Order: sequence, then C-alpha cells, then structure tokens
Amino acid sequence: MSFLKKIFKIGTKPGTYSYRLERARELHGQAIRYVTERRENNDDVIGRGGALAVHGDNFIVDASGDRIFVCEIKHLDISWLMSGDGVIIRGPNLLEDGRERTITVHFVYYRK
Repeated sequence: MSFLKKIFKIGTKPGTYSYRLERARELHGQAIRYVTERRENNDDVIGRGGALAVHGDNFIVDASGDRIFVCEIKHLDISWLMSGDGVIIRGPNLLEDGRERTITVHFVYYRK
C-alpha cells in the first residue's frame, strides 16, 4: 500500500478483485506457525510450518509439507485477527472440488 493511500484512506473498494489481490499480495511469503480449522466446537490444528503464496490467480496455503488450501483470488475472503498475528481465510477450496472452507492461519512472530 502506498504512502498516500494510507494517509488519505483511498484505494480499492472491499469486495472487488483488486482489493482481494492486494490483500493476497500482502500475505505472499508470510511464514506460518500453524493453521487451524473450526470443527463443531473445537479448533483443530491441521498444519504446522509452511508459507502463504500467490501463484497466478490462485492463493495457496502450504503447511506440514502439504498443500492445505488453494483458492482463486476472485473468490477469496481474508480477515485479519484483532491481535494482528494471523488471518482468517474463507473461500472454495479447489483441492476439495470447491467445498467452502474457513481456516485460521497464525504467523511466525518476527520482530520488525
């Protein structure tokens, strides 16, 4: 995000493809501590270690040496956790024939 966009709060509108692409690019290369998914009343850990990536028009979550989640950016919904140390990712998972999936990705802490 550019300096002027931050100051004047201008930019793309939420829900548009350019907004989703910008959010996905912000996360590209981010290191993952662990990935959880809510099932019934529990948060189950479904992967540890790995990274987030943007490849072409797809957003990819790799953890535990496996590809956990692949979604087209035009259908992707990303929300930051209030603590700032992770994101909630929603969208149709292409690895599961488009089944809607919601996962929470927690980042590795690096002091900046």
